[in-house]
Amino acid sequence: MRVAVCGVIGSGKSSLLSSILGEIPKLCGHVRISGTAAYVPQTAWIQSGNIEENILFGSPMDRQRYKRVIAACSLKKDLELLQYGDQTVIGDRGINLSGGQKQRVQLARALYQDADIYLLDDPFSAVDAHTGSELFKEYILSALATKTVIYVTHQVEFLPAADLILVLKDGHITQAGKYDDLLQAGTDFNALVSAHKEAIETMDILKINKMGENGQPSSARGIKEKKKDERKKKRTVQEEERERGRVSLNVYLSYMGEAYKGILIPLIILAQTMFQVLQIASNWWMAWANPQTEGDAPKTDSVVLLVVYMSLAFGSSVFVFVRSLLVATFGLAAAQKLFIKMLRCVFRAPMSFFDTTPSGRILNRVSVDQSVVDLDIAFRLGGFASTTIQLLGIVAVMSKVTWQVLILIVPMAIACMWMQRYYIASSRELTRILSVQKSPVIHLFSESIAGAATIRGFGQEKRFMKRNLYLLDCFARPLFSSLAAIEWLCLRMELLSTFVFAFCMAILVSFPPGTIEPSMAGLAVTYGLNLNARMSRWILSFCKLENRIISVERIYQYCKIPTEAPLIIENRRPSLSWPENGNIELIDLKVRYKDDLPLVLHGVSCMFPGGKKIGIVGRTGSGKSTLIQALFRLIEPTGGKIIIDNIDISTIGLHDLRSRLSIIPQDPTLFEGTIRMNLDPLEERADQEIWEVCPGHFDAILILNFHYSY
Repeated sequence: MRVAVCGVIGSGKSSLLSSILGEIPKLCGHVRISGTAAYVPQTAWIQSGNIEENILFGSPMDRQRYKRVIAACSLKKDLELLQYGDQTVIGDRGINLSGGQKQRVQLARALYQDADIYLLDDPFSAVDAHTGSELFKEYILSALATKTVIYVTHQVEFLPAADLILVLKDGHITQAGKYDDLLQAGTDFNALVSAHKEAIETMDILKINKMGENGQPSSARGIKEKKKDERKKKRTVQEEERERGRVSLNVYLSYMGEAYKGILIPLIILAQTMFQVLQIASNWWMAWANPQTEGDAPKTDSVVLLVVYMSLAFGSSVFVFVRSLLVATFGLAAAQKLFIKMLRCVFRAPMSFFDTTPSGRILNRVSVDQSVVDLDIAFRLGGFASTTIQLLGIVAVMSKVTWQVLILIVPMAIACMWMQRYYIASSRELTRILSVQKSPVIHLFSESIAGAATIRGFGQEKRFMKRNLYLLDCFARPLFSSLAAIEWLCLRMELLSTFVFAFCMAILVSFPPGTIEPSMAGLAVTYGLNLNARMSRWILSFCKLENRIISVERIYQYCKIPTEAPLIIENRRPSLSWPENGNIELIDLKVRYKDDLPLVLHGVSCMFPGGKKIGIVGRTGSGKSTLIQALFRLIEPTGGKIIIDNIDISTIGLHDLRSRLSIIPQDPTLFEGTIRMNLDPLEERADQEIWEVCPGHFDAILILNFHYSY
């Protein structure tokens, strides 16, 4: 049975399908579905991957059925034109497919599932009239002849073939019946059909008038389709870039120079050095001033002892506060500068970058890696400097009290460095693998949220959950190995430190009585205990710093993304009134998306007179959207010129060009916020001006304004 759902915009057609799927909570009543369902949303949802994977959608391959599906969805010619056919890897959200191609891919996905019930939300709106008619005949009337089909449509020509037509208005079914019966009944359905016919007649009249005014079109060379016999294979979506080997010293130096040109680094080291000197001095003072035995007289007065000690302790507290303040200031400034630099590079990246980079990778770097830079790296760097200075101070004290310790400290340091190098070689690569493995998890999560209705409509929740768990396992494996490697290093460092401390104690005990003062021996024991912890902490802090600095390394990779042309070219700025007439001339325009891909526009030459309404038609994938992108220089032409009012647009800045043009994209994008903010995002217009440009939507906005703040 074929059920058509029609009605004016906002009447509740899509909501009806969503309620059948259970996507909208029911206030009352119930919905019962007998059999499996397949859902095709109004806005195409395409997964990253190749076209075959999108069509199969987790089902096993049946070659004969697959070929029938391709034919029914009019995809055969498109696949022949694509470089690798159905193995072509499409980018994030199918960004390198046309709107019609994406819609037909998701129609093929639904048909291949061989479901019992098909819910189609205006499936032919994104394709041209000829393709739409062919799709309706081959897809709905032929391939789904034995299925239950509920399709939403605004195209009246598809209504007579329906067994039942539902007319919706304000969320209610106002009429139901067959096409002829509803026409005879008049009212809402008759008004819809009449409005459609009037629109067609108006367009025909306009077409006749235009041909009467100018019977000859502008001189143009058509878009020729050429094929390359030999093409280099290259994936559309590239593997994520990952460095190997040691982190370059330039990464450390560049990071330290981000905040105030690195002037805070020596101040941090100085503050930590002063803190350590004063701390050692306070301990030494107490050890020297106190009586060595019960009968000895104090070396200084109690008040002097206390005042000097408190002064030294207060001074060390001041310097440690200054050090912490400098580290926090440095970390905040460096993080802000890095984030702004990365954000500018991403925003100024060419469209080819977004075609080949899934959104999960970008989100990973601007969220996870940036979070490490914000909250961790500056303190890791400060902690490493602090531990290094403390370790040097401890060695200095112990060398002064028990110089024999130096005999073992040197080989201990060599052993520690060997273990550190042995550990860091694996730990560093594990951290890089972790960063790379996190991107697919984030990408699948964002992709699943965007296509939640489709996933639930096809009953694919378990498959996506299984895929998510698999990706989490891929992420957890190097994470577990990284944690195990840390424990491996800690165990050996503790054993080595314990051995060194035992050696120090053996030396102190073996000294003859009177060789060393008891207070100094106590000082040596105290610092010997600290030596164990500080040596281990020094090695670990360096290893963790190098692991964390990889986030800076990854951010710098995005800071090196090739940028678009300059926003403004001072000596080539057009006048404020440009373009005055709006004449557009294309001269031998050639466009390709990437150097290794075939041309999309092949030497197009034509003239668009100013003030005229120009229609660009063609089969889906023929290059219509590409031509618009070339006008905005989202894609730089491979050859030829685009001239607007006697100015070659390739010679002016992108801001000067794009700020003078307007576009209604094929896939509209709305930003979070109010309707007014979306209408005037730059806040350049008064309320009255906004009301004047949308008189046709006055009632709809008033209704929204009654419930919400517009």
